[in-house]
Amino acid sequence: MRSNLSLRVPGAALLIVTAAFLVLAPGAWAGGSYRTLYRFEPKDGDFPVGALISDAAGNLYGTASEGGKGAYCAYYGCGTVFKLTPNRRGGWTESLLYTFCSLSNCSDGGFPAGSLIFDQAGNLYGATGQGGIAGGGTVFKLTPSRDGSWYESVLYSFCSLKSCSDGLSPNDGLIFDKAGNLYGTTQSGGRGEPIGAGTAFRLAPTRDGSWSESVLYRFCAFQNCSDGKGPSSGLIFDQTGNLYGTTVQGGAAEGVGTVFELTPNRDGSWTESVLYRFCSLTNCEDGAQPSADLIFDQAGNLDGTTNDGGSAGAGTVFELTPNRDGSWSESVLYSFCSLTNCSDGGDYPPSVILDQAGNLYGTTYYGGNAGYGVVFKLAPTARGGGWNETVLHNFLDRPGALPQGGMIFDAAGNLYGTTGGDHYKTYGSVFKIAP
Repeated sequence: MRSNLSLRVPGAALLIVTAAFLVLAPGAWAGGSYRTLYRFEPKDGDFPVGALISDAAGNLYGTASEGGKGAYCAYYGCGTVFKLTPNRRGGWTESLLYTFCSLSNCSDGGFPAGSLIFDQAGNLYGATGQGGIAGGGTVFKLTPSRDGSWYESVLYSFCSLKSCSDGLSPNDGLIFDKAGNLYGTTQSGGRGEPIGAGTAFRLAPTRDGSWSESVLYRFCAFQNCSDGKGPSSGLIFDQTGNLYGTTVQGGAAEGVGTVFELTPNRDGSWTESVLYRFCSLTNCEDGAQPSADLIFDQAGNLDGTTNDGGSAGAGTVFELTPNRDGSWSESVLYSFCSLTNCSDGGDYPPSVILDQAGNLYGTTYYGGNAGYGVVFKLAPTARGGGWNETVLHNFLDRPGALPQGGMIFDAAGNLYGTTGGDHYKTYGSVFKIAP
């Protein structure tokens, strides 16, 4: 039986990004050759879902949500953390850094969700949607040893408090603040319904080496969950310390998601405000069910994606622009499945990334010529404020199929990403597209 994690990616905002790999790539990018760097098998990972990260040497790191054959796990495996190293032959070598559910009752965590992040000492941090002492998911740390192995430690196990008031099922990546605290979201838990409607949380290191969890906000605090329900993305900071994210449910009467802001108060509490409630237009033409991380552009606008909605009901890329009165205006940059047979891509686009020319890049889970998803580019038009979409690659299940993770750039403008695979003949891959 497969995990019950929702279709998610993510991406981790405010990663410690090295000079080798940048979210903001130099110059414009037109598209070019596609290459598979690694093809997964269930023993080393199945269905990678988070965006990759890189170290200074150009090695790639990521998570697979299943596979690995942990000793105390289900048939499909409970996920892995992997590393890809370029070799002298021009290929890439994969090594498993950790296989989840290696401890009894999966107390070490299971089904990793979202991307990893580095600290300044080279340790890796991430989250699992299940497992841990209480079974509600974990935040974990991987520490490298001198012999090349990695040691896993659980920083926090969710659902450790009564009624899971501390949160349940983190399902995206984490971010650091300047003080070394970790921030993230849980899809459920908190308060309200039997398992709650989700939380935004912080983990702070203590002097004895443990970590203390505090809930910054519990969603569905208002009638009809007008403040949002079920955050399914990670968080990002602005320059003044406010946090931004999305919920896949709640908001307007239709309950198909929000974009929210969390503002710190002097007394240590946080105030939530909803910047936008989706499905505010007829037939949800403004989008529905955002579940991917947001990004800021150079002008301070927020860009993101929705799983559904838009003019064709197959998802959107949207932008929120701040107004002088403190409100935000939403505009749809592109609605997927706008072309015949959805050849432009459709459904579940993960986080987008930006180049220095202002172009946006991303993937869709479905659509394209073969129906296995696409890599796309959105370029602003010179006049009229519109955007043009170009499909850079059609996935054909050889082995790339059904991408669900965001992408990254390197300094040369190459794109790197992952595909999930169809679970029958393909189990995921890591790819590179050179300009």
